[in-house]
Formats: sequence, structure tokens, C-alpha cells
Amino acid sequence: MAPRRRRRRPWYRTRAYRLTRTAVLVTVLVAVGGRCGGHGGHAGSGGPDAVAAAAPPTPPPHPLPRSRPTSFRIPSLGIDAPVTALGLDKDRRLETPPVDEPRLVGWYEGGATPGESGTAVAVGHRDTTTGPAVFSALALVKPGKPIEARRADGRTAVYTVDRVKVFDKAGFPDKEVYGPSRRPELRVLTCGGYFSKRTGYTSNVVVFAHLSATR
Repeated sequence: MAPRRRRRRPWYRTRAYRLTRTAVLVTVLVAVGGRCGGHGGHAGSGGPDAVAAAAPPTPPPHPLPRSRPTSFRIPSLGIDAPVTALGLDKDRRLETPPVDEPRLVGWYEGGATPGESGTAVAVGHRDTTTGPAVFSALALVKPGKPIEARRADGRTAVYTVDRVKVFDKAGFPDKEVYGPSRRPELRVLTCGGYFSKRTGYTSNVVVFAHLSATR
């Protein structure tokens, strides 16, 4: 008989949070800001800067219909991983990928699928008892870098990283991370901060990204 694996403390939070795809937790107003002006120049002056400033903004991509994710990539970190569906446990907390598959990314099946309108949630381990896991370097991803999620229908949703935040579990901002969005957005989570054998990790790393392309 195989030895019983000691269950690890969930990395992603210390208190229950009800994740539901249809619940309205907060109204998110998305403000699309323009680039601030560069050096000098008078109205009507020529040059490349004036031409660039006059160019119309690129319209956002149309949201995709629902289709489950099959793979997850962050090229700048060398991450190319398969995806498994995650639900909620009996305490209404988000499950995590199996600890014996440390290279697997979990996608919350109750949220948006890749490219679909709303907030999508992907999670993965930072490490396990066998060593570093799929999101060991997640905190190093830079704003502006792409995240790609391939879908079962053969299409790919490409997100662009907006920001990376580290939140203490004691003050984890549920609404900011899991709240609904009017555009297709993605949250990528793993553990962070300091590790204790008794209580686990102290923080969570959260990557905020928005849909920037589809193919």
C-alpha cells in the first residue's frame, strides 16, 4: 500500500471565497488611457511624432465564444503547459492542480474561457515537495508581455500583461482579483511571500492581463 500523501495547505488563500460566474461583486469601469505627449512641438508641427499621435487607436478584439482551454503559454518565461479544469471544493474554495503534476495549469471552469467576455482565472503551483513547479517564476513576468491560451476549438486567445501584484493572504482583495469585467480579462495566480511548514505561503502572486488578440 502506497504511503498516504500529506495534504498541503491551499496556497491561494486562507479564507473561503465564493467564486461564481454570474455573481455581480463589483462594477468594473474600464478606462482606456492614451499615451502621454512626448517632447515639445506645436499644434500642426510635422515629424514622426505628430503622425503617430494622429493615428487612430487599435480596436480591441472581439470576444470569443465559449470553448475550454487546452494549453497555456507565457513565452517570456518559457512556460508551455497543459491545462486541467478546476472547480470548487466542499467549502466553496477554488481547487488546485494535483501536487503530483507540478507542470499542470488549472483553469477555473466556472469562469470565462480563453477570450470569452468576463474574468478568467488560471492557477498553478509555485513548487511542490518534488521541487519547482510551473509558476515558480510567475512573479518575474513583465507588463506588456503576452500570455497565450489555446482552446479546444483550435483558436488561441492572446492576453497582454497589465500588472503583477503580490497580496498578503490576510488582506487578499477578493473583488479586485475575482470581480467581473466588461471585457475579456485574465488573472493568473500562484503562491508567494515566505513559506512556513505550519501555515504555508504568506502571500499570493496575481498577474492581471487583458485580451489583446485572437487567432
